[in-house]
Amino acid sequence: MGKQCVYKYISFMFLLISTLIAIFTIFGLFGGCVDPATGTAMAMLVYVLPFLIAGNVIMAICWIVRRRWHWLAIPGVTLLCCIPYMGTVYQTGWFNSGETSRSGIKIATYNVAAFDRETSGFKAQDILAEMKKEGVDILCMQEYLDTSGDKLNSDSYKEYFTAHCYGRSDMIIYSRFPIERYETIDFGDTNNSGMWADIDVNGRILRVFNVHLETTGFNRTLHHFAKMEAKGQTAEENTIVSTIYGNYTRGMAVRARQADLVASEIQQSEYPAIVCGDFNDVPYSYVYNTMLGDLVDGFKECGEGLMYTFTGKKIVRIDYIFHDESLEGETYYKKDFAYSDHYPVFMKIAF
Repeated sequence: MGKQCVYKYISFMFLLISTLIAIFTIFGLFGGCVDPATGTAMAMLVYVLPFLIAGNVIMAICWIVRRRWHWLAIPGVTLLCCIPYMGTVYQTGWFNSGETSRSGIKIATYNVAAFDRETSGFKAQDILAEMKKEGVDILCMQEYLDTSGDKLNSDSYKEYFTAHCYGRSDMIIYSRFPIERYETIDFGDTNNSGMWADIDVNGRILRVFNVHLETTGFNRTLHHFAKMEAKGQTAEENTIVSTIYGNYTRGMAVRARQADLVASEIQQSEYPAIVCGDFNDVPYSYVYNTMLGDLVDGFKECGEGLMYTFTGKKIVRIDYIFHDESLEGETYYKKDFAYSDHYPVFMKIAF
């Protein structure tokens, strides 16, 4: 009798855990529809979706092992609902035809981290060589620094990219095609910003957006407390956690307003839009959904494998290329360059 009660109790706990994980996962899938300024908790569930999906997989395995097929439906149905989300981070590439000889452009986006502020200019030149090798026609850079010692990077880049335009602070768009006009998208009192340029590609005007949205503040906060510790100062654990949480939620709200502003500019565009940049946010978030709008996520269209664009231990996708529905993507990929804390993203767009 006692063993049976224990067995029922364990079964009930498994069912409860499985149900809770499924509920949080479903809420997470809708978290990207919630403005972080008004629904912070639900919006933050998007960031733990990979862990919630892993939890559903574990629960599905548990129910299979225990042969509780009716309870398997809970994680099973939940995982089916997650397929669109999984497609934003992984693509099989089975149906991709690859790059063809059709006319179009090769576009790239790259957060170059100010070329590590090298005075020699070697990193900037190495990156230029890689862009030539990939046949890039339009290059959007964030955290760009034009000065390398007593030289300007734009002077050497113009031998390949015949046109370029600056945005606010650290934004630039390089192009091998003529730039008709451009404007800066001012985010106000922040180091981040956006811009767009109308580029004449063999008689067809495309409006290319280059954006760099608000950072999470996570690394900056950890660095601050690390400096305190190095000086012999201490901070209580709850202070560290509350500071990280506060900065993170603030960054979410700021990015949301910036995304609203850029999305409005995209909607008002009189030309087909291509949106590139460092969004500092994950797929399925409010920022991702707002920026995407009616555009096409290039990776979902023609990407392959696991897509992440931040180096180090953070396997996250925060750099993107979206495009107007009238255009067609052929290839979408990243290169594991070690010049920055981001990887560059490349896309061939045909039209």
